[in-house]
Amino acid sequence: MPRTRRSLSASEARRIALAAQGFDRHRPANASDARHFRRALCAVGVLQLDFVNVLLPAHFLIIWSRLGAYDRARFERFLYGSGEFTEQWAHEASVVPVGDWPLLGHRRRRFEPWKHNPLNRLEDRDRYLGRVLEQVRRDGPLTSNDLPPVAGPSRQPGDWHRSIPRWALEFHFGRGRLAVKKRLGNFQRVYDLPERLIAPNHLQHRILKPDAQRELLRNSASRLGIATLQDLADFYRMSPRDAAPRVRELEAEGALSPVAVEGWRETAYLAATARIPRDIKGACLLSPFDPVAWCRPRAKRLFGFEYRIEIYVPAARRRWGYYVLPFRLGDRIVARVDLKADRRSRTLLVQKAYLEAGADAHDTVEALAVELRRLGEWLGLDDVRVVPGNAFCGLLARAGNA
Repeated sequence: MPRTRRSLSASEARRIALAAQGFDRHRPANASDARHFRRALCAVGVLQLDFVNVLLPAHFLIIWSRLGAYDRARFERFLYGSGEFTEQWAHEASVVPVGDWPLLGHRRRRFEPWKHNPLNRLEDRDRYLGRVLEQVRRDGPLTSNDLPPVAGPSRQPGDWHRSIPRWALEFHFGRGRLAVKKRLGNFQRVYDLPERLIAPNHLQHRILKPDAQRELLRNSASRLGIATLQDLADFYRMSPRDAAPRVRELEAEGALSPVAVEGWRETAYLAATARIPRDIKGACLLSPFDPVAWCRPRAKRLFGFEYRIEIYVPAARRRWGYYVLPFRLGDRIVARVDLKADRRSRTLLVQKAYLEAGADAHDTVEALAVELRRLGEWLGLDDVRVVPGNAFCGLLARAGNA
């Protein structure tokens, strides 16, 4: 990337951002080995976990967007069995490269449970937490179901519906006393001691908070390509106030360069690792938690795409639908679709679909119909059905039946 650049067009910014996330490469014809999984995970940087299963858990869709059809069971074995990745609180609950373990140590050291956590009202809390840790040390990997039930305090308004053993395991996870060995078929975490899962060079490496924050922001810059201060901070859920001095340090060493981007009011920072491909090809559906779209102000700034997750919005007040995914074509987001995997009828339901302003309806429908058919096949569904709605839904239904 030339260091002399002082300004970028909106199109260049989009291409930089998509290339940083691996979208400048075509999906491979057969993406079921460790090389493909590693490449996709390293491009993403932080794989945010979400287990809403109306379509499929969102983190599996993040990998689909980059690889297309892949062997999900093999991917999960690689994710938790290779020793190259680990679950941590990063953006949110996430899988990150194991090298990030020491970078997130300052967070683990000051981790505190949510104020309404029932553990806070448990008598002899510390003694109980010690017994839990001792059982893992003695018996090996376990889930919350393997711990004796505990009659905790009565639930208060705002409490999450989790057992006391589960809260205890998650507390130890937050503090770094436990790590996640794997996930069961029901997505339940299996916990073990970190020394059994994390290589000593990572486990024993202690990094001072300012140095760790600077390296996390370097990672953010690499995975975003072009970003504002708020974008860089948001990647690892850092406050802009904490991020600002570290960003200045990265700028001083040449890892970041301030640039003006067409249509952006805020100063942008261009990563020294950034690439500007001549174009971005291909098309894909994006997870609501894909780094391309998870920061809603950034999605608006880059793509003119206003996005909101409406899962928790009452049905009567939803504008777009329950589980709406952006659809990328080239370097633009051109549509959004509300999808559901109806496993009983083996059908991928397109409950709603909308064309974005300025997008070409013919090109969008053609590409989206192909993506939906391939996604349905990968999910083991026999059919794609578009629920009648607006004119765009009609076009999409006809394209799917052609």
